[in-house]
Amino acid sequence: MTTTELTTEQQAIKDDFVRVRGTWGEPWQRMLELDPAFVRAYLDLSAVPLRRTPGVLEPKVRELLFIAVDAAATHLYTPGVRQHVQAALDAGATPAEVMEVLELTSTLGIHAANIGIPILAEVLEEQGLRDGPAPLDERQERLKAEFTATRGYWHEFWDEILELDPDLFEAYVAFSSVPWHTGTLEPKVKELVYCAFDASATHLYVPGLKLHLRNALGHGATVAEILEMFEVASVVGIHAATVGAPILAELAGDRGGRLG
Repeated sequence: MTTTELTTEQQAIKDDFVRVRGTWGEPWQRMLELDPAFVRAYLDLSAVPLRRTPGVLEPKVRELLFIAVDAAATHLYTPGVRQHVQAALDAGATPAEVMEVLELTSTLGIHAANIGIPILAEVLEEQGLRDGPAPLDERQERLKAEFTATRGYWHEFWDEILELDPDLFEAYVAFSSVPWHTGTLEPKVKELVYCAFDASATHLYVPGLKLHLRNALGHGATVAEILEMFEVASVVGIHAATVGAPILAELAGDRGGRLG
């Protein structure tokens, strides 16, 4: 696909974008050709945390949050993962720290059980197949204590999972605890990672978000740091355009249309 010659306005937007965001590529080029005002507006939106001097979150942490949002199972935006892994490494993150973020983000799948098993318990009660929670046995009490000691909290959305499917709970505790046993990111950053993918428009898992906001504050996160996490997560919507604009440019070009 050929690239059209940029106007003075378009070139200025591109230069500012590269200076502020440190990246460029075909999606941005096609958007710039199709609607330069939109690219300018997006740059201003995405640059809110980047234009602060000094920033609230260190650049490395900001890029780790971008990775969590893009790599989450509810989004899986591969170009963004690649871009932000590179940016995180350039900002001083170690491969182990990036891997830790991927491990934390991989826990998102348990939300099927966090949502589904309590609903199952409600349905069983409605059908007369359950009359309330059963007392925990010795194994279940031990699993609850181990989870609380490792993760520093307990929440009621684990109750039915522990009661009805202790095998799943035990395996999940071992799986989700790996970065807490072997990782090097401070607990505050771990909790901000959870918050980022729970708050993302492709997930919006309110119970988890509230829990991890509480945990982040407990580990010393400031309101300003949390707001910057939301600023990072809020730009995920641009992927409608980064995916769609190159397709539009290609098909419009096939029809002999003129971009811009």
